[in-house]
Amino acid sequence: MPLPDPRLALNLSLLFTELPLLERPAAAAVAGFDAVELWWPWPDDPAPPPAELTALRAALTDAGTRLVGLNLYAGRLPGPDRGALSLPGPASDRFRANLPVAADFAASLGCTALNALYGNRLPGLAPGVQDALALENLVLAARAAHRVGARLLVEALNSAESPDYPLVTADAAVALAERVNAVTGLGNTAFLMDLYHLARGGADLDDVIDRHTAATGHVQFADCPGRGAPGTGALDLAALAARLRANGYEGWIALEYRPSGRTADGLARLVPRREEAR
Repeated sequence: MPLPDPRLALNLSLLFTELPLLERPAAAAVAGFDAVELWWPWPDDPAPPPAELTALRAALTDAGTRLVGLNLYAGRLPGPDRGALSLPGPASDRFRANLPVAADFAASLGCTALNALYGNRLPGLAPGVQDALALENLVLAARAAHRVGARLLVEALNSAESPDYPLVTADAAVALAERVNAVTGLGNTAFLMDLYHLARGGADLDDVIDRHTAATGHVQFADCPGRGAPGTGALDLAALAARLRANGYEGWIALEYRPSGRTADGLARLVPRREEAR
């Protein structure tokens, strides 16, 4: 069975959750994957004790896995939160406190992709107030990423599952990334193209890929409908990956799906033998 793409990564915040976090990198390696990504693993703590960061770093390096994507502090995922950077008060404070911690942790592992989730609209608060705060925090995040040689990513979700999230199209997310670049002059803010969210929102994925690959810094995939493994829905991962490559995307495609059973069993059906990434 050929690989859908030679540069696939696993999201260890959704996959191998039957195992403790520190055991997941080794499980990914046993399954044949040497690239992984993570949501911020401490949803209540933007700056966990150094020993916890050290333990996670050791788990990743001892397993021989490479961290290729990391969410900045975003609250509880999955769950009610959809980010923190546009939320006034403690949430925004936690996002800012997380920036140096997450940037340094990513840099220590050679990770160059930091994703910043916008956050939901709040009732009774003018959207412009949140948008001004969001831009301010994204500029700070872009500068923190630049300090360690990383990209900042801006992601669109889908309105069906995240009705209060304001970025629900590729155009909106790309426009915001471009605005951050215009303010900072750094050019290191890019689009996170989550193919599941875009498909769930009704987007024409071929059109999105053709128009926005140049602005894309990272790609994620789950099948749609259902957010399951490749092959459980209507999306053709191999065809979408080929289109991305034809449009010049050279980065990782992270599998960020909800497994229906043991993660290892699903991966074995998807990729019986993982080839070396090239």
